[in-house]
Amino acid sequence: MKHIITLTVLLFTCLLGFSQEEEEDKAKQKAIKSSNNYTWEGNKNLDQNKFAEAEADYRKAISKNGENSNASYNLGNAYYTNETYSEAFGRFKQAGEKATSKPEKHKAYHNMGNVFMKRKEYEKAVEAYKQALRNNPTDEETRYNLALAKELLKKQQEEDEKNQDKNQDDKNQDQKDKDKEDKKEDNKDQDKENQKNQKDKGDEGDQKDQKDKEDNKEGNGDKKKEEEKQPKDKEGDKPQEQQPQPRPNQLSKQQIQNLLEAMQNEEKKVQDKIDAKKVKGVKVKNEKDW
Repeated sequence: MKHIITLTVLLFTCLLGFSQEEEEDKAKQKAIKSSNNYTWEGNKNLDQNKFAEAEADYRKAISKNGENSNASYNLGNAYYTNETYSEAFGRFKQAGEKATSKPEKHKAYHNMGNVFMKRKEYEKAVEAYKQALRNNPTDEETRYNLALAKELLKKQQEEDEKNQDKNQDDKNQDQKDKDKEDKKEDNKDQDKENQKNQKDKGDEGDQKDQKDKEDNKEGNGDKKKEEEKQPKDKEGDKPQEQQPQPRPNQLSKQQIQNLLEAMQNEEKKVQDKIDAKKVKGVKVKNEKDW
């Protein structure tokens, strides 16, 4: 009896499990169908240039079925057409990751390359086109785009090298200009220092000259005061010649002159006496001495 009950339970469980899987499968199929319908509506609105409506339909399609790579790819095309390249790249990348077939992957990587071309990111574009060709080596459009991306990448690298050289030259020139300007500033500072030193020397010289002038003025003032103290003659402002003063125990010039005159007078008196005596002693002849 127990075995019968156990088998009944197991059978019921299996039937219940099958029923749940069937329900889940039906729900999944319903979601896929709904997602595809939204994708179809989005395509129709996009053809009619109704971007907002198309974007809403594609988003609903993706929300119903995250594996719907076509909805992601078409939404990426809508953003690309609207020149919203960052959003477009994200949707193309999503489509490439969700795609289960090589043709779908090829289209996703091809359009990712187109986004990089618009951004002028040629190195990334080359890699995207290469990935697209791995999934479809016969696509001539992708091959052409790859060759174009390589050519543009080469020119870009050459231009970058030229700009780098130019920037280096500009940097060197800027450094030279800076060194020249620094040298010029140093020369200015040196000139200012020299001028300051010259000014200081000049000020010292001026101060010395001023001091000499003041000393001379002072000396002249003292001299003038001294001259003012000296007596002046009646006829002019010239001071009288100072008479030499007799020294102690010595005769003055006038005294000597008086003595000389006195001596001369005495000598004359003596001579006159002698002459008088001579006259008395000589006979006077009144007649000729024949």
